[in-house]
Amino acid sequence: MSLQEKLAALKAHAEGTLLPADMVEVLHRATDELIASGAQDRALKAGNKAPAFTLHDADGTEMSSVELLKKGPLVVTFYRGVWCPYCNLDLEALEEARSEIEARGATLVALSQQNAVNSRKSHRQNNLGFPILVDEAGKTGDAFGVRWNLPRYLQDVHKKLGADLTTFNGENSWTLPMPARYVIDQTGTIAYAEVNADYTQRPEPSDMFAVLDQLKAENAA
Repeated sequence: MSLQEKLAALKAHAEGTLLPADMVEVLHRATDELIASGAQDRALKAGNKAPAFTLHDADGTEMSSVELLKKGPLVVTFYRGVWCPYCNLDLEALEEARSEIEARGATLVALSQQNAVNSRKSHRQNNLGFPILVDEAGKTGDAFGVRWNLPRYLQDVHKKLGADLTTFNGENSWTLPMPARYVIDQTGTIAYAEVNADYTQRPEPSDMFAVLDQLKAENAA
């Protein structure tokens, strides 16, 4: 089953069985408004220079995009948090594809606004072999153009669903990254970008393999 098939099944179950109709309506409204705002179209795209970042992983180890790019291309995925089942399916799919990504000479990292404690929980629950870096207050997400502000009505639903971002993230900005995946080449240029304002939609990890293959071939030439 593809990642998107798993996501569609999760959405059908959640909206048809788990969540009350009024909450589903609010979630749809927030997604529709974010799409209508054009936010995803303003995010960085292929051909743009990627912002450099230095962040800490869940264990406090500092990791620099500049240093990681010395080894090869960098795959960056923006992760909303351990509370998001769609995001966890996304991480699981990336973990399944990690050997393919690494075989192409690339390094994979996830960036999340959640605090280190919750990132360790995400790492453990999803059996990840790649790090989740703590993007405090979404500053790096903002530099990539993927951070957005949750409207008050959506904040209220988050709290009712047990996903109070002030608790999970350890700060009260009430911002999140849109689901986004980037491949950055060794010059720091974005070679692949996929951003979607609909959190239930994610690209297949294999969608970026052709780009990674091309970068590997160029590096070998």
